[in-house]
Amino acid sequence: MKDEHLIHVENLKKHYLEGKIHALDGVSLDIDKGEVVVIIGPSGSGKSTLLRSLNLLELPTSGNIFVDGVDITDSRVDINLHRQKMGMVFQHFNLFPNMTVLRNMTLAPEVLLKKPHDEAEKKAHELLKKVNLDDRADTYPAQLSGGQQQRIAIVRALCMDPEIMLFDEPTSALDPEMVGEVLEVMKSLAGDGMTMAVVTHEMGFAREVADRVVFMADGKILETGTPEDIFDHPKNDRLKNFLAKIL
Repeated sequence: MKDEHLIHVENLKKHYLEGKIHALDGVSLDIDKGEVVVIIGPSGSGKSTLLRSLNLLELPTSGNIFVDGVDITDSRVDINLHRQKMGMVFQHFNLFPNMTVLRNMTLAPEVLLKKPHDEAEKKAHELLKKVNLDDRADTYPAQLSGGQQQRIAIVRALCMDPEIMLFDEPTSALDPEMVGEVLEVMKSLAGDGMTMAVVTHEMGFAREVADRVVFMADGKILETGTPEDIFDHPKNDRLKNFLAKIL
């Protein structure tokens, strides 16, 4: 049954240049409610393409993606409604520079979820307190460090009460000393039971927080398993080579 899993990806393909480049080459993946799945692999392996396909920011060439049992690749489905179930955090923070932190957080809930202004602000302040940034509610993004902006980007996504959080290399644009503060927020989310799919180069995070690690190369999933399976007992030669270079 398709709806046993929160996300069910079936034989997903994404081709560019009239089929010459296979960014995704028959990927199948299930993600269960409350599960943290971390996707690793070399540059150009298809990790981000897969993640961005989960809310159709990338339109697949073929294959199916079921979210809550609904095939979102079906053109009759209101994809904007399904995107509201998925928070997305990118490498770059994508905050509105002309709006305060608080307004960045309340805009979408008010416009898309029709939340009353007071209710949206209350929720925003609660989330800002969780990441120790409530004192920055009235500042503008340019007045914040990169790490602070990324923490705001995460809690802004949480303002929409998503079922799933997608993270596309959320720390890769940060200075090294700011990486930890963002990973701490993500660890806290995982601890609260949020369903998460994370593309990252942070192997320590993958080892510590993931329920399952997925290794991709050349548009395919070559190995999947627990962090212990992947990091301590890799089977695939391509995975062994990858780990030898980065660990």
